[in-house]
Amino acid sequence: MEKFRKRNLLLLLVFSILSFAVMGYHPGAEDDIVYLTAVKADLNPALYPHDAEFFKPQLQTSVFDNWMAGFVRVSHLSVASSEFLWQFLSVYGILLACWVILCELFQEETARWAGIALFGAMLTLPVAGTGLYLVDQYLHPRNPATALILFAVHRIMVGKRWQAVPLLVVAFVLHPLMGAFGISFCCVLTLTLIGSLRVRIREWITRPVPEASLPVLLFIPFGWVFGSPSQIWIEALRTRHLYFLYQWEWYEWLGAIAPLIIFWLLARFARRRGETTLANLATAIFVYGVFQQIIAMVILSPFVPIGLTTLEPMRFLHIIYMFLVLIGGAYLGKYLLQRRVWRWAVFLCIANGSMFCVQRQLFADTPPIEFPGQHTGNPWLQAFRWIRNNTPQDAFFAVDPHYMTTPGEDWHSFRALAERSVLADAYKDTATVTKMPQLASTWQRQVDAQAGWPHFQLANFERLKSQFGVTWVLVHYPQSAGLDCRWHNDQLTVCRIP
Repeated sequence: MEKFRKRNLLLLLVFSILSFAVMGYHPGAEDDIVYLTAVKADLNPALYPHDAEFFKPQLQTSVFDNWMAGFVRVSHLSVASSEFLWQFLSVYGILLACWVILCELFQEETARWAGIALFGAMLTLPVAGTGLYLVDQYLHPRNPATALILFAVHRIMVGKRWQAVPLLVVAFVLHPLMGAFGISFCCVLTLTLIGSLRVRIREWITRPVPEASLPVLLFIPFGWVFGSPSQIWIEALRTRHLYFLYQWEWYEWLGAIAPLIIFWLLARFARRRGETTLANLATAIFVYGVFQQIIAMVILSPFVPIGLTTLEPMRFLHIIYMFLVLIGGAYLGKYLLQRRVWRWAVFLCIANGSMFCVQRQLFADTPPIEFPGQHTGNPWLQAFRWIRNNTPQDAFFAVDPHYMTTPGEDWHSFRALAERSVLADAYKDTATVTKMPQLASTWQRQVDAQAGWPHFQLANFERLKSQFGVTWVLVHYPQSAGLDCRWHNDQLTVCRIP
């Protein structure tokens, strides 16, 4: 097919490399405290004997960690190399899926490539107040799931709807939340393409609920959602701004509502110009967005059980933002860039340069791309490497519970990169606690026990050892007197508690 010509595939590879460089690659950052840690635990069950409850429960509904661990075993590549490979393949897969969709929407090559160029530059665009980027800077299961969802959308657009089913199933088992949103959108798109959406919605609303479906609901393991939440759990929940829709700032609300208006206008504009495929897609995006927005506003209202907030319904915006950037870039190419080389040069420099600068500010003390096995001048990553290579696998560490937000740490996870058990932190472990309320008391006890960390002396560390069994600490250099320290750099030192 014309859209899969070698020239096009090669250009997509070039854009993928450029996008990868702009976005950066930072394994072990942010949510990788769960995903990378789980993969390593699957490969070596001797790791994390003291804190597995802070990451394993989140992977119970996903096959991501088992899939990655299986790939490492079969390929004989290291975990670092495997994650790097799949991160790049995910980026390439996403851009390839975007390309085939654009080929159905626009005849002009300038529109297609401008859509790819803008989307590739904006991979780290924040999605309103949801805490999401279009693509994460590490191998999050959402990345390959996104590629599969976009390919499923294309299959539906070309009338091969059944081919979308296995793609959506795999996306769902990789990342259930994003897979569910992908299924929801693809259902709306299908209804939009095969008939009157208005008639079909009316039929569904008036159709009685099959009795056979009711008992199934009884087996959904969300009973805790409707129970009385503990105050500790609520405190953990309130650290996640994205859960509280009615506390969003005005610009976050604008980021949620404005795209819906844009796609409503686009559907009318495209239909008047006879661009039926684009009009149908824009209509599906609008209907899907309105439907999901209503659900989110109900779920996140103060009149329903607060436990429902952890379903993260506003993350439906991820799909909408992808199409917003993709189609916006295509229109930019069609009407502004056209075939003017200097316009393309300015466009690429501004789009890629601005996003690269933002990422360099976010990860200012880390190389833009953390290649597997690369040595780094970041003192925190140096400490994690030494701990990984020189301490016992059953070591139990304590670190400043706010270490991930320390200037120069660049959001990297101790648990994922040092590969050792560690007491709960006050930043990312709260995400696990919001999904697993039974961990709330454990989390609070451990975080409270580390309160006042910058002023800890030997007696404080000995208390952690007595209370939790902590045997090692990572502290700032020079350390408190009395610790048995084995390694240090200019900022940090690794010590045993006597």
